[in-house]
Amino acid sequence: MAIKFFGRGGGNSPILEISNLDIYYGKAHAVQGVSLTLQKGVLGVVGKNGMGKTSLCNAITGLVPARGSIKLAGEEILGLPPHAITAKGIGYVPQGRRVWPSLSVDEHLRLAAKSVRSGEWTVERIYQLFPRLGERKSNGGSQLSGGEQQMLAIGRALLFNPRLLVMDEPTEGLAPVIVEHVADTLKTLASEGNISVLLIEQNLGVAVDVADNVAVMMNGRVARTLPARELAADVNLQHQLLGVRQSADDEGGAEALTVPEVDDETPVRVFTVARAEDNGLPRNDATTDASRTVRNFNRWNQGATGATLKDLSLGDRPSEASFEHVSAPIEHKAQVFEFSVAHTANRAAYIAGTFDTKGRELFFLKNCMEKLGLRTVTVDLSTSGKPSPANIHPREIARFHPKGERGVFTDDRGTAVTAMALAFENFIVSRRDLGGMISAGGSGGTALATPAMRRLPVGMPKVMVSTVASGDVKPYVGPSDICMMYSVTDVSGINRISERVLSNAAHALAGMIAYAREESKDSKPAIGLTMFGVTTPCVQATTKLLEEEFDCLVFHATGTGGQSMEKLVDSGLISGVIDVSTTEIADEIGGGILSAGTERMDAIIRSRIPYVGTCGALDMVNFWARDTVPSRLNDRLFYQHNPNVTLMRTTVEENIKIGEFIAGKLNQMEGPVRFVLPMGGVSALDAPGKAFWNPEADNALFQTIEKNFRPGSQRRLIKSPLHLNDPQFAEELAKHFHELNAQSGARRRAL
Repeated sequence: MAIKFFGRGGGNSPILEISNLDIYYGKAHAVQGVSLTLQKGVLGVVGKNGMGKTSLCNAITGLVPARGSIKLAGEEILGLPPHAITAKGIGYVPQGRRVWPSLSVDEHLRLAAKSVRSGEWTVERIYQLFPRLGERKSNGGSQLSGGEQQMLAIGRALLFNPRLLVMDEPTEGLAPVIVEHVADTLKTLASEGNISVLLIEQNLGVAVDVADNVAVMMNGRVARTLPARELAADVNLQHQLLGVRQSADDEGGAEALTVPEVDDETPVRVFTVARAEDNGLPRNDATTDASRTVRNFNRWNQGATGATLKDLSLGDRPSEASFEHVSAPIEHKAQVFEFSVAHTANRAAYIAGTFDTKGRELFFLKNCMEKLGLRTVTVDLSTSGKPSPANIHPREIARFHPKGERGVFTDDRGTAVTAMALAFENFIVSRRDLGGMISAGGSGGTALATPAMRRLPVGMPKVMVSTVASGDVKPYVGPSDICMMYSVTDVSGINRISERVLSNAAHALAGMIAYAREESKDSKPAIGLTMFGVTTPCVQATTKLLEEEFDCLVFHATGTGGQSMEKLVDSGLISGVIDVSTTEIADEIGGGILSAGTERMDAIIRSRIPYVGTCGALDMVNFWARDTVPSRLNDRLFYQHNPNVTLMRTTVEENIKIGEFIAGKLNQMEGPVRFVLPMGGVSALDAPGKAFWNPEADNALFQTIEKNFRPGSQRRLIKSPLHLNDPQFAEELAKHFHELNAQSGARRRAL
């Protein structure tokens, strides 16, 4: 049964009547039996990503086939082509703006003004409504900010003089001040009474501020319809229907939300639309009982441009076999890969690269994934200043640089690329809808994209198609799980080879996003342990003592091993560390080949997870075969571990520096810490009668750590008389870790 909404305009003839609407993508039933009636005024449709809102818009405007009925002022329009529906009186403001990058503002508007429907909306009136567009009338679409593009998209739709304006996420990605301007514009249009509005919004504050009534969509159905004021005033109802909450600390709620920085505003923390005094929140000075402000709005995803489900153009519809009886005509066929909508709807595939030089190849990747039903977001990393066809303009990325756009767009290509890479790192970690990332390019494009990929958590899908993927990829991949695919031919045009390689890469990313493994709720917490050949007995014994309670991940302390462990710590995939083999620090100090860098132990500092550490294999510096050791070290003590690995004993002076390094890191740790000194020796070679036994060097290490270490309420230094590989020493490490883990759990429960 359809539900009628009587808005500001009154009247008895419904402007829009939807009955029993069903939309399918392959076998995925995206919209299920939806019935809505808009009499006049504004009807808001809200819901999380992937609930079918964009599909509803596309069916109304004729962009996807559907079953059921859609009537405009009593006339059936379902089945008509999009241009005929527009001529009947429906204007569409699509998600993502979709302005032409090569047309100026004025050309956009003049083109739309030639529509078949004449009326009161003219180009001059659009400039009066949006003065900023008048100032930018000669600028191309790609030269506009996100807010300016949205003004242009609204103005373009109004020039068709519609009776019904369908708006899909008009405030998505905009700064708060622009959001308010758009909301005011919608209220002005609705108050004049000549245009009704179907408003699809994830910004709940805007929806309840503008609309008379709100329909909530969940899993392709209309779950609830109610007056906007009722939803605005009831926080519990917001939480029940939408998962909305005030902060990250609310128990059992949805994810905490922030607004993406895409215009010239500082990101702000946002709250629900209910009045501040009803929530115990600080009152906004602009908030009154009579006016629901959009400053304190809530968005439950950080929306990027692009459609929520599969945004189909006329040339990319589901195959005819997917529909037995469809009201809309189907003119073209396309392959439909049956991904689960529930798995992919909230996550987008980000396609990043230099669209000024690699646009054709990057759009090929985009088309491959959209044919599989994935939502995509194109991100332009060009520094040339040329017009951009991507969803996200290079200027928007550049604003994430510490110095803003000026720090990126310099006259020097080398510094510009480096700066853009840094800006992209900061940008990508701010996204909330990121399901995975793919890029393609040469050495420059690879250097632009991979730093951002390395910033992403381990497990987040990332694919890099590159001309440099067949050589030494360590500078690009580092400790991350980037999948690098050699392009074979240069990334320059689409040919029989590049088409196959790029297609494989796109399908690989799509598969990783669609079939991401969900961690079992019953899985044991993971802890990291570092091991070297000469500390193996200690690590194996410690693991045996802990493996029933913990998923013990052992990392080979070869530089990349330590980096990988700390990458997992930063990714939140490791809940504690037993750092048996800190030998990578010896290589950093002594000039060896297995250094993990000066950042070793920094992830522990950042994460504050339980940490038990010791001095495993700090008696040695690593080199390759003996003839690769620098000649200046010929008078040092060496041990031939195997034909390819040579070990050099650390000196008193080096151990003092190592001790200072370790103590400095430990003193910065604010989480629970125990560092244990094995006074009986630090490796299998550091024992009486063994090659590296040197009590003087060991004592220099221990005394330096003890001298510089600053104990705290959670930070303790422990001296053990045992050798590191003694079974009892492993028992000590396990006992300390159990204590720290218990304390950490108690603190979490107390908070």
